[in-house]
Amino acid sequence: MLKKLCFAVAAALMISACDQPQAVTAPPPPPAPKSFMVFFDWDRSALSAQALATIKQAADAFKASGTARITATGHTDTSGTPEYNMALSLRRAETVKGALVNEGIPATAIAVVGRGETQLLVQTGDGVREPQNRRVEITGGGVAGAPNDLAYCRALSAEYREYARASRVDNDAALAMSRCDSGETALAIPVLEKLLIDSKVPLPPRA
Repeated sequence: MLKKLCFAVAAALMISACDQPQAVTAPPPPPAPKSFMVFFDWDRSALSAQALATIKQAADAFKASGTARITATGHTDTSGTPEYNMALSLRRAETVKGALVNEGIPATAIAVVGRGETQLLVQTGDGVREPQNRRVEITGGGVAGAPNDLAYCRALSAEYREYARASRVDNDAALAMSRCDSGETALAIPVLEKLLIDSKVPLPPRA
């Protein structure tokens, strides 16, 4: 009798366990790609063999992660004028963008930003040739501080309109300002920044 009772209890427990809903474990999301840094010689925007290898690693990582947007942010050291360094940082970022496109990343997925000497990796005084500050940072997920990009883009447009008030606005500027109005800030900001820098017009502050 005792054996039958034990068997009945064990069977009931097994049935109860089978009736419990099984927890479903969702697959983990793919890891976010890390950022990559490409370094440059002094006053240069050409890519070294090491830089090309880093860019290939970045492109492979972003393709594997499914990242929709990539930002190439150019930087310089503090040698040279702020205006020259802003233009140089943009050239470096554009060079990296071209190499990423060669590695299979769509050009429309890459935003280009120039920071000049405003965001140093190694803090130095003015006029210092610091190799680690001469870089382009490649990151995923769009431009940092994206909520402020529209305001900055419109400020750039206003500065250029003020500068060109007495002359005709060229086609590149008109297209960039139109893109600002439509929210395509990643495409518009680099163009307007370069136009203002080339025209010796100070850039507005960016939050």
